[in-house]
Amino acid sequence: MKADGGISIKDYSRHNNLVRDTPAEPPCRQMKIPIGLLALGVSIGWLMAAPVDVSVFKQPVCVACIGDSITAGVGTTQDNSYPTQLGRMLGGNWAVMNFGVSGATLLNHGDKPYQREAAFQRALESRPDVVVIKLGTNDTKPKNWKFKDEFLADFKDLIRQFVRLPGQPRIFICRPAFVPGNGNFGINEAGVLAEIPLLDEIAAAAKVDVIDIHAALKDHPELLPDHVHPNNAGATAMARTVFQALTGREFAGAAPVVITEAGK
Repeated sequence: MKADGGISIKDYSRHNNLVRDTPAEPPCRQMKIPIGLLALGVSIGWLMAAPVDVSVFKQPVCVACIGDSITAGVGTTQDNSYPTQLGRMLGGNWAVMNFGVSGATLLNHGDKPYQREAAFQRALESRPDVVVIKLGTNDTKPKNWKFKDEFLADFKDLIRQFVRLPGQPRIFICRPAFVPGNGNFGINEAGVLAEIPLLDEIAAAAKVDVIDIHAALKDHPELLPDHVHPNNAGATAMARTVFQALTGREFAGAAPVVITEAGK
Protein backbone atom coordinates (compact mmCIF):
# COMPACT_ATOMS: atom_id res chain seq x y z
CA MET A 1 0.00 0.00 0.00
CA LYS A 2 0.92 3.64 -0.16
CA ALA A 3 0.56 5.87 2.86
CA ASP A 4 -0.68 9.41 2.25
CA GLY A 5 2.92 10.57 2.12
CA GLY A 6 3.63 8.09 -0.68
CA ILE A 7 5.76 5.70 1.35
CA SER A 8 5.41 2.03 0.42
CA ILE A 9 4.98 -0.47 3.25
CA LYS A 10 5.11 -4.18 2.44
CA ASP A 11 3.19 -6.53 4.71
CA TYR A 12 5.10 -9.81 4.65
CA SER A 13 2.91 -11.67 7.15
CA ARG A 14 0.08 -11.27 9.60
CA HIS A 15 1.51 -13.84 11.97
CA ASN A 16 4.69 -14.49 13.94
CA ASN A 17 7.84 -12.64 12.92
CA LEU A 18 5.74 -10.01 11.22
CA VAL A 19 7.81 -7.10 9.96
CA ARG A 20 6.53 -4.46 7.62
CA ASP A 21 9.49 -3.51 5.50
CA THR A 22 10.29 -0.22 3.85
CA PRO A 23 11.67 0.90 0.48
CA ALA A 24 15.34 0.29 -0.25
CA GLU A 25 15.97 4.02 -0.44
CA PRO A 26 13.57 5.82 1.95
CA PRO A 27 13.51 9.65 2.05
CA CYS A 28 15.60 9.39 5.23
CA ARG A 29 18.63 8.84 3.03
CA GLN A 30 18.21 12.20 1.36
CA MET A 31 20.01 15.34 2.49
CA LYS A 32 18.49 17.05 5.50
CA ILE A 33 19.30 19.49 8.28
CA PRO A 34 20.57 17.55 11.34
CA ILE A 35 18.03 16.97 14.07
CA GLY A 36 20.69 18.17 16.54
CA LEU A 37 19.53 21.69 15.72
CA LEU A 38 16.32 20.92 17.59
CA ALA A 39 15.88 21.29 21.34
CA LEU A 40 15.93 17.99 23.22
CA GLY A 41 13.74 18.22 26.30
CA VAL A 42 12.97 15.61 28.94
CA SER A 43 9.27 14.86 29.13
CA ILE A 44 6.83 12.66 30.95
CA GLY A 45 3.91 12.03 28.61
CA TRP A 46 3.57 14.21 25.54
CA LEU A 47 2.67 17.47 27.26
CA MET A 48 6.21 18.62 28.06
CA ALA A 49 7.84 17.48 24.83
CA ALA A 50 8.87 20.15 22.35
CA PRO A 51 7.28 19.25 18.99
CA VAL A 52 9.44 18.32 16.04
CA ASP A 53 10.04 21.40 13.89
CA VAL A 54 9.26 20.25 10.36
CA SER A 55 10.43 23.56 8.89
CA VAL A 56 14.13 22.78 9.44
CA PHE A 57 14.03 19.72 7.17
CA LYS A 58 14.65 19.82 3.43
CA GLN A 59 12.87 16.50 2.93
CA PRO A 60 10.03 14.64 4.69
CA VAL A 61 10.78 13.93 8.35
CA CYS A 62 11.58 10.23 8.63
CA VAL A 63 10.09 8.44 11.63
CA ALA A 64 11.32 4.95 12.55
CA CYS A 65 8.82 3.05 14.71
CA ILE A 66 10.66 0.43 16.77
CA GLY A 67 8.68 -2.22 18.58
CA ASP A 68 7.09 -5.62 18.90
CA SER A 69 3.89 -7.16 17.53
CA ILE A 70 1.84 -4.17 18.70
CA THR A 71 3.92 -1.91 16.47
CA ALA A 72 3.98 -4.48 13.67
CA GLY A 73 0.19 -4.46 13.65
CA VAL A 74 -0.90 -7.80 15.09
CA GLY A 75 -4.50 -7.36 16.21
CA THR A 76 -5.31 -4.86 13.44
CA THR A 77 -6.55 -5.42 9.93
CA GLN A 78 -4.28 -4.87 6.95
CA ASP A 79 -2.77 -1.37 6.67
CA ASN A 80 -4.10 -0.25 10.05
CA SER A 81 -1.14 -0.67 12.40
CA TYR A 82 -0.45 2.39 14.53
CA PRO A 83 2.59 3.45 12.41
CA THR A 84 0.55 3.22 9.21
CA GLN A 85 -2.30 5.23 10.72
CA LEU A 86 0.24 7.71 12.09
CA GLY A 87 1.65 8.19 8.60
CA ARG A 88 -1.78 9.01 7.25
CA MET A 89 -2.35 11.47 10.10
CA LEU A 90 0.98 13.25 9.58
CA GLY A 91 0.71 13.58 5.81
CA GLY A 92 3.25 14.27 3.10
CA ASN A 93 5.82 16.17 5.19
CA TRP A 94 6.56 12.98 7.10
CA ALA A 95 7.62 9.43 6.17
CA VAL A 96 6.72 6.81 8.79
CA MET A 97 8.42 3.41 8.68
CA ASN A 98 7.37 0.33 10.63
CA PHE A 99 10.19 -1.76 12.10
CA GLY A 100 8.03 -3.79 14.48
CA VAL A 101 8.92 -7.45 15.10
CA SER A 102 6.41 -9.82 16.65
CA GLY A 103 7.62 -11.24 19.98
CA ALA A 104 10.60 -8.88 20.28
CA THR A 105 12.00 -8.00 23.68
CA LEU A 106 13.95 -5.01 24.87
CA LEU A 107 16.03 -7.27 27.10
CA ASN A 108 19.10 -8.64 25.37
CA HIS A 109 18.72 -11.83 27.41
CA GLY A 110 15.03 -12.10 26.50
CA ASP A 111 13.72 -14.87 24.29
CA LYS A 112 13.76 -12.63 21.19
CA PRO A 113 16.03 -9.59 21.63
CA TYR A 114 15.16 -6.76 19.28
CA GLN A 115 18.80 -5.83 18.74
CA ARG A 116 19.42 -9.25 17.18
CA GLU A 117 16.66 -8.83 14.61
CA ALA A 118 17.26 -7.77 11.01
CA ALA A 119 14.65 -5.04 11.47
CA PHE A 120 16.94 -3.33 13.98
CA GLN A 121 19.73 -3.05 11.42
CA ARG A 122 17.31 -1.79 8.79
CA ALA A 123 16.09 0.84 11.24
CA LEU A 124 19.64 2.06 11.83
CA GLU A 125 20.35 2.08 8.09
CA SER A 126 17.19 4.09 7.36
CA ARG A 127 18.88 7.16 8.88
CA PRO A 128 15.79 8.33 10.77
CA ASP A 129 15.15 11.85 11.96
CA VAL A 130 12.82 10.63 14.71
CA VAL A 131 12.79 7.29 16.52
CA VAL A 132 9.75 6.05 18.46
CA ILE A 133 10.58 3.04 20.64
CA LYS A 134 7.73 0.93 22.04
CA LEU A 135 9.24 -2.16 23.61
CA GLY A 136 8.76 -3.85 26.97
CA THR A 137 5.50 -5.75 26.57
CA ASN A 138 7.11 -9.14 25.90
CA ASP A 139 9.68 -8.48 28.60
CA THR A 140 6.94 -8.89 31.22
CA LYS A 141 6.73 -12.62 30.51
CA PRO A 142 8.19 -14.41 33.58
CA LYS A 143 10.86 -16.14 31.48
CA ASN A 144 12.08 -12.71 30.36
CA TRP A 145 11.39 -10.58 33.42
CA LYS A 146 13.77 -12.72 35.48
CA PHE A 147 16.41 -10.53 33.79
CA LYS A 148 14.71 -7.32 34.95
CA ASP A 149 17.91 -6.07 36.59
CA GLU A 150 19.31 -5.65 33.07
CA PHE A 151 16.36 -3.61 31.78
CA LEU A 152 17.86 -0.18 32.46
CA ALA A 153 21.23 -0.98 30.92
CA ASP A 154 19.73 -2.69 27.87
CA PHE A 155 17.33 0.17 27.16
CA LYS A 156 20.12 2.74 27.47
CA ASP A 157 22.18 0.61 25.09
CA LEU A 158 19.37 0.57 22.52
CA ILE A 159 18.99 4.34 22.74
CA ARG A 160 22.74 4.73 22.38
CA GLN A 161 22.70 2.88 19.04
CA PHE A 162 20.41 5.54 17.59
CA VAL A 163 22.09 8.49 19.32
CA ARG A 164 25.33 7.52 17.57
CA LEU A 165 23.80 7.94 14.12
CA PRO A 166 25.20 10.89 12.12
CA GLY A 167 21.80 12.59 11.89
CA GLN A 168 21.36 12.62 15.70
CA PRO A 169 17.69 11.59 15.60
CA ARG A 170 15.14 12.82 18.09
CA ILE A 171 14.18 9.88 20.30
CA PHE A 172 10.87 9.15 22.00
CA ILE A 173 10.32 6.13 24.24
CA CYS A 174 6.83 4.82 24.96
CA ARG A 175 5.35 3.54 28.17
CA PRO A 176 4.10 0.05 27.23
CA ALA A 177 0.50 -0.58 26.30
CA PHE A 178 -1.98 -1.31 29.07
CA VAL A 179 -2.61 -5.03 29.66
CA PRO A 180 -6.23 -5.60 30.77
CA GLY A 181 -7.38 -8.41 33.03
CA ASN A 182 -5.00 -11.31 33.42
CA GLY A 183 -3.17 -10.52 30.20
CA ASN A 184 -2.25 -13.24 27.72
CA PHE A 185 0.75 -15.18 26.41
CA GLY A 186 2.47 -14.62 29.79
CA ILE A 187 2.29 -10.83 29.29
CA ASN A 188 0.94 -9.06 32.36
CA GLU A 189 0.06 -5.61 33.70
CA ALA A 190 2.14 -6.04 36.89
CA GLY A 191 5.28 -6.20 34.79
CA VAL A 192 4.22 -3.19 32.74
CA LEU A 193 3.65 -1.15 35.90
CA ALA A 194 7.11 -2.18 37.14
CA GLU A 195 8.66 -1.00 33.88
CA ILE A 196 7.08 2.47 33.82
CA PRO A 197 9.26 4.08 36.54
CA LEU A 198 12.31 2.49 34.92
CA LEU A 199 11.37 4.05 31.59
CA ASP A 200 10.95 7.43 33.22
CA GLU A 201 14.37 7.05 34.84
CA ILE A 202 15.89 6.14 31.48
CA ALA A 203 14.25 9.15 29.83
CA ALA A 204 15.65 11.51 32.44
CA ALA A 205 19.15 10.03 32.18
CA ALA A 206 19.23 9.90 28.38
CA LYS A 207 17.38 13.20 27.88
CA VAL A 208 14.76 11.69 25.61
CA ASP A 209 11.00 12.18 25.50
CA VAL A 210 8.31 9.86 26.86
CA ILE A 211 5.02 9.05 25.14
CA ASP A 212 2.38 7.61 27.46
CA ILE A 213 0.79 4.85 25.38
CA HIS A 214 -0.26 3.15 28.62
CA ALA A 215 -2.50 6.06 29.63
CA ALA A 216 -3.98 6.23 26.13
CA LEU A 217 -5.34 2.69 26.45
CA LYS A 218 -5.79 2.19 30.20
CA ASP A 219 -9.47 3.13 30.43
CA HIS A 220 -10.41 1.26 27.26
CA PRO A 221 -9.91 -2.50 27.72
CA GLU A 222 -12.34 -3.06 24.85
CA LEU A 223 -9.62 -1.81 22.50
CA LEU A 224 -7.43 -4.81 23.41
CA PRO A 225 -9.72 -7.80 22.74
CA ASP A 226 -7.03 -10.45 23.29
CA HIS A 227 -5.74 -8.57 26.38
CA VAL A 228 -2.46 -7.64 24.62
CA HIS A 229 -2.90 -6.33 21.08
CA PRO A 230 -4.88 -3.18 20.25
CA ASN A 231 -7.48 -3.51 17.52
CA ASN A 232 -7.92 -0.91 14.78
CA ALA A 233 -9.47 1.60 17.18
CA GLY A 234 -6.75 0.92 19.73
CA ALA A 235 -4.10 1.53 17.08
CA THR A 236 -5.87 4.79 16.26
CA ALA A 237 -5.63 5.83 19.93
CA MET A 238 -1.91 5.03 19.88
CA ALA A 239 -1.37 6.92 16.61
CA ARG A 240 -3.21 9.97 17.98
CA THR A 241 -0.99 9.94 21.08
CA VAL A 242 2.22 9.71 19.05
CA PHE A 243 0.92 12.35 16.63
CA GLN A 244 0.40 14.76 19.51
CA ALA A 245 3.90 14.09 20.86
CA LEU A 246 5.51 14.76 17.47
CA THR A 247 3.48 17.79 16.45
CA GLY A 248 2.38 19.36 19.74
CA ARG A 249 -1.26 19.35 18.69
CA GLU A 250 -4.20 16.99 18.68
CA PHE A 251 -5.17 15.22 15.48
CA ALA A 252 -8.43 16.81 14.40
CA GLY A 253 -9.42 14.50 11.57
CA ALA A 254 -11.46 11.32 11.43
CA ALA A 255 -9.88 8.01 12.44
CA PRO A 256 -7.63 7.05 9.49
CA VAL A 257 -8.68 3.39 9.38
CA VAL A 258 -8.88 1.84 5.93
CA ILE A 259 -10.98 -1.14 4.90
CA THR A 260 -9.50 -3.47 2.31
CA GLU A 261 -10.71 -6.77 0.93
CA ALA A 262 -7.99 -8.53 2.93
CA GLY A 263 -8.95 -6.61 6.06
CA LYS A 264 -12.66 -7.46 6.02
